[in-house]
Amino acid sequence: MRLGEFLPLHEIEDSEGDFDQEVTGLTYDSRDVTRGKVFFAVSGEKLDGHDFVPEGLKRGAVAVVVERKAAWPVGTTWIRVNNVRAAMGSWGAHFFGRPSSRLKLVGITGTNGKTTTAFLVESMLSAAGWNPGLVGTIIYRYQEKEIAAHHTTPESLDLQALLADMERAGIKSVVMEVSSHALVQERVRGIDFDVGLFTNLSRDHLDYHVDMNDYFSAKSRLFTDYLPRSAKSEKTAVIHGDDPRGQELISRSQRAGLTIWSYGRNEKWDIHPLEVESDVHGLRGKIHVRGNVINFSSRLIGSYNLENILGAVGAACAFKFPPDAIRAGIERLSNVPGRLEKIENDRGVAVLVDYAHTPDALEKVLRAVRPLTQGRLFVVFGCGGDRDRGKRPLMGEIAARLSDLVVLTSDNPRTEEPGRILVEIETGVRKSGCARLELPPFRDAQQALHRGYVIEEDRRKAIAWALNWARRGDAVVIAGKGHEDYQILGTKKIHFDDREVARAELSRSDEA
Repeated sequence: MRLGEFLPLHEIEDSEGDFDQEVTGLTYDSRDVTRGKVFFAVSGEKLDGHDFVPEGLKRGAVAVVVERKAAWPVGTTWIRVNNVRAAMGSWGAHFFGRPSSRLKLVGITGTNGKTTTAFLVESMLSAAGWNPGLVGTIIYRYQEKEIAAHHTTPESLDLQALLADMERAGIKSVVMEVSSHALVQERVRGIDFDVGLFTNLSRDHLDYHVDMNDYFSAKSRLFTDYLPRSAKSEKTAVIHGDDPRGQELISRSQRAGLTIWSYGRNEKWDIHPLEVESDVHGLRGKIHVRGNVINFSSRLIGSYNLENILGAVGAACAFKFPPDAIRAGIERLSNVPGRLEKIENDRGVAVLVDYAHTPDALEKVLRAVRPLTQGRLFVVFGCGGDRDRGKRPLMGEIAARLSDLVVLTSDNPRTEEPGRILVEIETGVRKSGCARLELPPFRDAQQALHRGYVIEEDRRKAIAWALNWARRGDAVVIAGKGHEDYQILGTKKIHFDDREVARAELSRSDEA
């Protein structure tokens, strides 16, 4: 490809140089530049790509795409645009041959439920014979290949390369989680979506977004910007109507000319439940789909997973899947890593690991587990450092109100003092009237039967404490990290998997 081919893809504010040169690749990492590649000077939160333009040129960049000019060597070919990330997405799509134009592509956004809904949609695509790929928080996978996910949604060049690889491998459809960061940072620019799916909106990422309106505006862009610009002939928005923001998004999507499938528990929505049972074995019932009824059975635990199932059904309806494929897709999915994932044991204690790290997610998880619990409900959780501090007391209050014993501990403290994070969570716990208990050894063994909370900064010890004091019929929810297999202490990342720790502690107590 010649450099000049890319210029019409994005509005150019200024440029200079030789545009008849051959382009061998595109990159936003100056360390990855080799002769013939175009270097995009992306401005990040900590580093500014413009500072690395000289290194890119030294390594042989055929051209640089920038937002501001500087004193570069004579003969440098440069293109100035108003948004480097947007240009990078458009150029990346062209360089990799627009693979999304030939794939059936579902983008899922929202605060909670994205991952489970994506797994459900993937299962339905597979049941329909559409050979799917998955791009999400936990993993990127297709065929027999699995790639660890470093971001919920990859950078645009990495995403386009991944989609191209998927297409070459024979993939016919892709379901993708689309984060608010990805939407703001243009990571999905140049992607031709068929379906956009909105799960819900609740407090999260307010360390990045100015406020909830800004956060909603970011999520909305999938439906008001990216989906309308898609080259696909049929473009559908699947929206959770019970969510107040969902109702607003339905109006915006209608104005954007999208086909709408609404879902929720209320019978006024296109897709809603008729009869549903929920227990420790999962969910069963009937779903109404615009005059038709689909019987379903799911091994997913928790009543809130009903919304995830309904949303996935909406995506399947957008593709006109037959009821059998929808039913099979629901039934085949046995679990989602780190989403109310059971840790098997012989002690009669329900041990569940969940990714819930927002107030809304934690409340939904505890409300779902409470009716399934015969005895006491323990919850072990903390809050991440260097992130939204406002949610800490909110989560503390929710945990104290909806459980019997709260174990406050570290999540990913990062560069914050762990003790300060715990104090901020504790203010919410105390507001509920919950009393602080002593850590073992107890002077009075009956203290472990009381309602209250304890603080144990060491997450491994906190998990061990809860598991050691849980009795038959109790439930222990270990929340916040879910599928993550690391913990960030300061600037160091160590291996830490709640599931591994729980299994080890259960095994140790069984041997004692």
